[in-house]
Amino acid sequence: MLRSEGAVKKALPRHLVSSAKPRDAKVPPNPYDSKCPTRVVLDRIADKWTVLVLGLLCKEPLRFNQLRRAIDGLTQKMLSQTLKALERDGLVARKVTPTVPITAEYSITSLGETLSATVEELQRWARDHIGEVVKAQKRYDAAPRL
Repeated sequence: MLRSEGAVKKALPRHLVSSAKPRDAKVPPNPYDSKCPTRVVLDRIADKWTVLVLGLLCKEPLRFNQLRRAIDGLTQKMLSQTLKALERDGLVARKVTPTVPITAEYSITSLGETLSATVEELQRWARDHIGEVVKAQKRYDAAPRL
């Protein structure tokens, strides 16, 4: 466990931490290279929970339980892991208020705001095209497989 500002924080699960070694500064990032750390970032921002959390935080700062109630199906454990990973990546900031019980409010950072238009566009695309995707899935599922 890691100690930070008097509070105890658990380490992130291994799948949320980059194992990629630092690249030579002269070599541009290449997400098609398995050793490129952009892979971890792409994995994080392509995660459905990340998209939904950032989508809400783009609008206003929210407390943990507000986020949990707003996103149906998101468990407390998964929300905690998602927020820790987003905070580690600099996309979300956590502000702790010393109340009883302790209150934590999450907000999007300036770096996270650079991603917000993309997140909103992904959500819009999903809403606009879900009918077509469902039809394609039904056609695929109904077709005989060799």
